[in-house]
Amino acid sequence: MILGQIAWVDCFVFLLFLAPQLIIHVGLFKTAICGLTALPFLLVRMPYQLVRERYFTKKQQQSPFVQRATLFQDVVIRCVRYAFADIPAAIGKVFFSKWVALPFMKFRMLRHGIWKTPIYWREVNREGVKGIYAIDDSSRRPDIVLYYCHGGGFSMGSSYFYLEFLMVWLTLLKEAGYDNPALFALEYTLVPEATYPTQVQEALAGYKYVLSLVNDPSQIVVSGDSAGATLILSLMLCVSGYSSLKNKMPGLAVIISPWATIISSKNKNTPSDYLNAESLHLYGSQYIGDNGSQDNALVSPGRCNDLSWWRRASPSQGWYFIYGSEEVFAPETKDLIAQLKKANVQVSEHEEEGWIHAWPVVKLFLCNKQEERQSGLRRMVKVISQRIERQKST
Repeated sequence: MILGQIAWVDCFVFLLFLAPQLIIHVGLFKTAICGLTALPFLLVRMPYQLVRERYFTKKQQQSPFVQRATLFQDVVIRCVRYAFADIPAAIGKVFFSKWVALPFMKFRMLRHGIWKTPIYWREVNREGVKGIYAIDDSSRRPDIVLYYCHGGGFSMGSSYFYLEFLMVWLTLLKEAGYDNPALFALEYTLVPEATYPTQVQEALAGYKYVLSLVNDPSQIVVSGDSAGATLILSLMLCVSGYSSLKNKMPGLAVIISPWATIISSKNKNTPSDYLNAESLHLYGSQYIGDNGSQDNALVSPGRCNDLSWWRRASPSQGWYFIYGSEEVFAPETKDLIAQLKKANVQVSEHEEEGWIHAWPVVKLFLCNKQEERQSGLRRMVKVISQRIERQKST
């Protein structure tokens, strides 16, 4: 299922779905205060900054992202940047919740003339594992399974918000020649409801569930973006330490814009990215909580300097990292990739010049032409098809 780009009408309808949920989950008073606080930015600061940089600043002096962005992309990212820095996580959590994201995706489908999702999917809630399972043909076992952990700074986000993105990924895997691709997107507990190690334990339980879906662990591709990518990195380090699982490593890890080191002086704001270093420090500290340490490799995988541990933790067909050159996490991502190369494991990367955090996701929703919208996903599918053998499902 591949829909068209997000349009202004989609943004308007998203707000219609969002407003009642904010009132239900946050309260009318707090929602109103947040809206009123945002008005100076929306009516004065953002338009002024937008016009000044886009139309009265020489191109070579514009931020790398603005140099490449359309007006629509520029407006959306400026709003997201404000939201990440200045809107409380409790409100941001509602933005990405099931009760907003799911009806919004259904509206987008209807707008494109699709009444029913062409790919079968269902919710999973069993034995401490929650998430979304989707498969091309539910009557047969999959020949490849994507295990995905969503981003959101551990404090917001949901698998439902990523559902359209993941459906496109499945569609492209089918186009690439896989017989019956499937995915499981984990719905893990957000902070402050729980802190480390809860999320890693849930990721481990999710991985065990995915193992039950395949005949061979090499059929599994583990992936995630941002905080979800951190969970995948932590999961690989964790799985390698279990004697019952050490021979059940996945085939490949596709890591999108990882938050490799939770607390790091290298995580600094950039002129282009929408992430905010101060908010990241707050969310990271909340995730670490009282039971973790910023130096613990299972909390912050970028802190792992044990090359033998990384060798044990590496999937059978290695790692693939994809990130934007302008994102806050780029320096720590490069350091982690260098560490893996020192460990002599198979690792490759793609750094998208001029782009920002989680760009394969961002491009799918904000770019105009299908080729550009799908560029990140097609890169990842190409790597998967090169490393994971196609098998006939049963």
